[in-house]
Amino acid sequence: MKISDELAYAIASVTEVAALAAHEWVGKQDKNAADKAAVEAMRNRLNQIDFHGKIVIGEGEIDEAPMLYIGEQVGNLSAKHKLDIAVDPIDGTRMVACNEHNAITVLAAAPTGTLLQAPDMYMEKLVVGSAAKEAVHLANPLEKNLENLSAALNKPISSLSIAVLDKPRHQHIMQTLRNFGAKVIPIPDGDVLASLLAILPEHAIDMMYGTGGAPEGIISATIARALGGDMQARLVSRTQAKGDTPQNRLLAEQEAIRCQQMGVNIGEILTLDTMVSTDDVMFAATAITPTILMDGISLNSQSRTSNTLLINGHNRSLKIINNRHFN
Repeated sequence: MKISDELAYAIASVTEVAALAAHEWVGKQDKNAADKAAVEAMRNRLNQIDFHGKIVIGEGEIDEAPMLYIGEQVGNLSAKHKLDIAVDPIDGTRMVACNEHNAITVLAAAPTGTLLQAPDMYMEKLVVGSAAKEAVHLANPLEKNLENLSAALNKPISSLSIAVLDKPRHQHIMQTLRNFGAKVIPIPDGDVLASLLAILPEHAIDMMYGTGGAPEGIISATIARALGGDMQARLVSRTQAKGDTPQNRLLAEQEAIRCQQMGVNIGEILTLDTMVSTDDVMFAATAITPTILMDGISLNSQSRTSNTLLINGHNRSLKIINNRHFN
């Protein structure tokens, strides 16, 4: 059963209410409070929709409520529409806390059993648009991927723009890209938006590469699947991403156990089809603060205005919904 337009709009309202709730915390230097507000608003709205959803990848496990935890059931358990949900209540909590641009609330959905279930851990990601589909591969060295991307896009390497999360773990990658002549677009947080821009042909980003959160990775994979882009990924242990410390070793051991329970392997290259096995996907994002694609939440004495981007995979459509909420 395909995701109807009516259900897609209903699910898109989930990111909208989360963004409105999180906006109360913009610039207040409390990212945890912003995240909690977004989660509570998301959960409440999800439970009002006539569908049966299961969180297959999110920010928390069952013992870490109030996060939308992996395995949580939402909506109406007896509903005929049954969907997998991948969610990140706020992609860019630090940006909300510091009143910086590009903070969004995001959610992706697809029929039950079609989204990869994985723990909340780190994930290495490589994302390109449709023109570079199958041109790059995580098994290749960076130089080879730049050469292949250059050939696929018919652009010299010096004209390629690669988005990379600006984190200590990526400094050597950014320097390598620059050494080969590519332009590096450092992004402080929020690789879902960077992945979306890499997939949309009219934007300057030619590829998004780096290690970030696995929930954001599966969400990005739904965008790639819906719009004809391409993506590969692999799960990365805590010690690989953050360094070999006693605490990180303990977390890495727990990640390995969770991966074994879920039937996924750390370090295995995941294709787009492995992460999302259907074109019948939907993605929604609402801007909390201004982004390159959408204005953030705006307020006046009488109303609040939100902007939500909705992507439907079954008809490869993208629309932006502008909603004005009167007080």
